[in-house]
Amino acid sequence: MHITQLNRECLLHLFSFLDKNSRKNLAKTCHKLLEVFQDPLLWSLLNFHSPAELKKDNFLLGPALKYLSICWYSERVKVCNIEDWMKNTFQKDFCNRHENTVSEFLLEVCNRCPNLLSLTLSGCGHVTDDCILLLLKNCPHLKTLKLENCVRITDQTLEAVTLYGASLQTLHVDFCRNITQTGLERVREKRPWVRLRAERSANMIPDSKPEKKLMLEKASRKLVQV
Repeated sequence: MHITQLNRECLLHLFSFLDKNSRKNLAKTCHKLLEVFQDPLLWSLLNFHSPAELKKDNFLLGPALKYLSICWYSERVKVCNIEDWMKNTFQKDFCNRHENTVSEFLLEVCNRCPNLLSLTLSGCGHVTDDCILLLLKNCPHLKTLKLENCVRITDQTLEAVTLYGASLQTLHVDFCRNITQTGLERVREKRPWVRLRAERSANMIPDSKPEKKLMLEKASRKLVQV
């Protein structure tokens, strides 16, 4: 039996075992397999391992998407985690290449994937509070939100969870150094049923610009003199 003689259900099941590139390559062989590739039911789960993968045309975004993961564990993630005012020219150029890549992709998710249930972001150093806020508003069924090493995430995201995370059951904000204990306590107060985890976050040293650090040092000196 030729593969194209299988019914739609069997072909979808077969495609489900393939990675995104393999699905795309198989879809190029005939119109019937291309139709299977374009079936939204095939794309309920998406995993990405670098920002570059988000720009490929080997996947589809649609209302069937329920589970999304973007996890970047490359050594280059360290560059994105450096405070902007401390980056040299080379580091700034590197970040500029993909600074908005993940955020723009998540905006597409907001517009196309209202049934999203789970989102995991790891090493996405350029994702902002505003982006997570929009996602919480546009994906009201979101049950799991896991953020790891997302350095631009602050208490504003935690506040958005209290306002728009009615369906949220699990929230991880690990290694997000710019959130505070106050923000975490507010989530616990407003959403007590949420399973909250903040490993190495609120106890880490938050970012502060040099001029702010100088003001704090001057204030400390005045207190000592008094």
